Amino acid sequence: MNYKEILEKVMQRVRAEESLGKLATYIPELGNVNPDKLGVHLATVNNFDLGIGDNQEKLSIQSIAKVFSLCLAYKMVGESIWKRVDVEPSGNPFNSLVQLEADNGIPRNPFINAGAIVICDILISKLETPKADFLAFVRDVSDNPKLEFCQKIADSEKSIGYRNVALCNFIKSLGNIENKPEEVLDFYFCLCSLEMTCQELAKAFLFLANGGKKVSDGKEMLTKSETKRINALMQTCGFYDESGEFAFEVGLPGKSGVGGGIVAVYPNNYSIAVWSPKLNPKGNSYKGMMFLEMFTTETEASIF
Repeated sequence: MNYKEILEKVMQRVRAEESLGKLATYIPELGNVNPDKLGVHLATVNNFDLGIGDNQEKLSIQSIAKVFSLCLAYKMVGESIWKRVDVEPSGNPFNSLVQLEADNGIPRNPFINAGAIVICDILISKLETPKADFLAFVRDVSDNPKLEFCQKIADSEKSIGYRNVALCNFIKSLGNIENKPEEVLDFYFCLCSLEMTCQELAKAFLFLANGGKKVSDGKEMLTKSETKRINALMQTCGFYDESGEFAFEVGLPGKSGVGGGIVAVYPNNYSIAVWSPKLNPKGNSYKGMMFLEMFTTETEASIF
């Protein structure tokens, strides 16, 4: 497969398309990002590594970080994690409160905000220094000791995070938050502020394309069974109420963030990260979705 030729061909086509999306201006700091940025990076399990465009520029990965927090919590507590959070697509926006009361405070999946907040609560209960320990885990899976949170982004999210505060308190009232809501929310806003490049993202997700093992040294981050379940959740829930559309158009497990990043995984083959800051009405990168649809069409390869 000539990935270089395909990536360049798709990049040229996507650049020529008008971007109809909008920046996530409801988080003030994200409204300051250059809306015309476009980067992509592909990393394969046999060590092919290629990026084009703005693939070396840091972006706020936002909800993509929920995959890392879920992996760490799953690694620590095992199957009991599913007693606290479900594995079903929500069919509602990522910050919805609608289903929580009917579901007795059990979020539909770990990638909507309510679910990610519960995962943060689990990690706070298990880790001595949650922020430092989470960052150490992400640095490990990505082989990058320089990764950092962005305090400016975290503060920006905290300044407008009223709905997340409501979600956390509501779940607490229903008995599915063990720690103080302010501690859980502080950790949640912090993990969403993680900054990475497309190259760093693609490499960090490569273990999910490699049966749970790092390509660089073979270290097991998750078992094969756990990896299968994480990939299944990305396939069915990684794009909120547009997950079905992503499966239909792209055909890969993946995760998006409102910073405009998307990571997708082709098991036993590669991981690919795309960044374009303008979002469609569902909160997913407009050109990122377009790029990945064209890419899997050109390669004629998906999990289906």
